[in-house]
Amino acid sequence: MKFNILEISSMVGAFASIGTAITLERVGVAFGIVTGLTTCALNVFYMLRKDAREQRQAELAIRETEARLAALETAE
Repeated sequence: MKFNILEISSMVGAFASIGTAITLERVGVAFGIVTGLTTCALNVFYMLRKDAREQRQAELAIRETEARLAALETAE
């Protein structure tokens, strides 16, 4: 597929107009949105792991309590 000079100059002009339309403010907004979404995703990941860890600790505490109660009942 060959491009002639008119098509190439049209493409260059289109990319140049897109580049000039992006201001520093828009870049900052886009960076803020990406940062916010990344932070949210990492927080969800961390909270899921934290909940699983706390669940395991709670189950272990229940088993330890049941074992202590069973030991007290057999000692009597």
